[in-house]
Amino acid sequence: MLKGFFNVPAPSNEPVYSYAPGTKERALLEAAIQDARAQEADIPMYIGGEEIRTDKKVKITPPHDHQHVLGYYHQGDKAHVEKAIEAALAAKADWESLPWEQRAAVFLKAAELASTKYRYQLNAATMLGQSKNPYQAEIDSACEFTDFLRFNVAYMTEIYAQQPPANSKGVWNRVEQRPLEGFVFALTPFNFTAIAGNLPSCVAMMGNVVVWKPSNTQIYSANVLMKVFKEAGLPDGVINLVYVSGPEAGDVIFKHPDFAGIHFTGSTGVFQDIWKTIGENIHRYKTYPRIVGETGGKDFILAHPTADVAVLNTALVRGAFEYQGQKCSAASRAYIPKSLWNDLRTRMETDIASFKIGGTEDFGNFINAVIDEKAFDKITSYIERAKNSADAEVVIGGTYDKSKGYFIHPTVIVAKTPDYETLTEELFGPVLTVFVYEDENWAETLTLVDQTSIYALTGSIIAQDRYAINEATHALRNAAGNFYINDKCTGAVVGQQPFGGARGSGTNDKAGSMINLLRWVSPRTIKETFHPDTDYRYPFLG
Repeated sequence: MLKGFFNVPAPSNEPVYSYAPGTKERALLEAAIQDARAQEADIPMYIGGEEIRTDKKVKITPPHDHQHVLGYYHQGDKAHVEKAIEAALAAKADWESLPWEQRAAVFLKAAELASTKYRYQLNAATMLGQSKNPYQAEIDSACEFTDFLRFNVAYMTEIYAQQPPANSKGVWNRVEQRPLEGFVFALTPFNFTAIAGNLPSCVAMMGNVVVWKPSNTQIYSANVLMKVFKEAGLPDGVINLVYVSGPEAGDVIFKHPDFAGIHFTGSTGVFQDIWKTIGENIHRYKTYPRIVGETGGKDFILAHPTADVAVLNTALVRGAFEYQGQKCSAASRAYIPKSLWNDLRTRMETDIASFKIGGTEDFGNFINAVIDEKAFDKITSYIERAKNSADAEVVIGGTYDKSKGYFIHPTVIVAKTPDYETLTEELFGPVLTVFVYEDENWAETLTLVDQTSIYALTGSIIAQDRYAINEATHALRNAAGNFYINDKCTGAVVGQQPFGGARGSGTNDKAGSMINLLRWVSPRTIKETFHPDTDYRYPFLG
């Protein structure tokens, strides 16, 4: 941070509450959950200054208790997308002209509200709507969302403070960081409330206006995020929240001449289709759109023969099964030396057998439900194929039940071939596939890890041998945008490990860093001359 530019509060990571029995925060969160379950929410779209309700109401139920109704959201159509774009463009001139510190104040206030007044409501909504246990909800919707807001304000300050050196006599050079010309589309996922809040807010922070479409399975907590933004003083029309189908939104947005960019987190296939559509419509736009996306992952944990098995086991059971493996960063493939496999398998069996599985309302449950029936059916189809394959063996778990909620028991598959489908394809569920390699095949295994998957999001190396750590760090330099040494491959913290991957995992624009915010401004260089020349002749002409 350049000193003296502006007195912006120095950010620090929001403390994570424990929710241990007897704590104040546990009682407050339990009360928020009970309150949310006791009523049916009526969730409108937010377009300009209006709350829009339609005649098509869609039911919201907890993934772990799909007979209970949390509320209804009002589904829109193409006309609502068009109206949201109009509202965004109408708000643009005033918002981008507002001094940047005034924009910063809105989002700093939002951070305060999210970490205090709305903390338990946000956590309860995330627990009920997305089936997260209290710890997973806390590190997401309370802490990471707050961190995004506070750190992004600091990064914004640094961006505006970066100016050319003042070393030219008689000339003043400066850089103006302008918002993009048009509106930005934020398309956000179900699995992290913090990501859903960050994708539109960091764009708006830089003076842009936004049309935001959340995942249908995250609308319940997205509604709370919008309440936070509005109470923080975000002007009408800066962020417009719509609930429409992806194809309907895309058909309007990607043909609009004022489309200036997309901020996306979701599947690789959807992102590639979006990129193709933008390319096909490139002649329509006033400017080349910014395309920023974090997509799929097939994240790995690689163990060296010198690995501490206790460390390895914890990295795997947490990395693969927390939040039911529904993290972009979740460990879904592991490469284990034969000398460690029997010990590791025993430890994993013991730990997984101790997992309690059920609804989020019982704080003793470590594992909850996957997000919906579509995800449940996809994940369990992989499990069934593994049970019947000569190239794989289900060694832990493999059971599931969707009668009350979409519950899948944490499952470990041993693949007998290095290209078995669950080693290469993204499942997004509580399934870990292990490939056991001969200890002497360490070098070949590095190549397998690097080349098996199209993705390159996260990965980790577990080893005590420093030469092996160095070798893996270099050999896998393109295999993961976030790389961990002797740790699980999940848990990136804003301000500490900016998050994003390359290859099939996205554009690696690093959410939670200055790198990402720079994508949402367009610089203009200004040169002002105080003593301009008045004669075309140069001295060499005599």
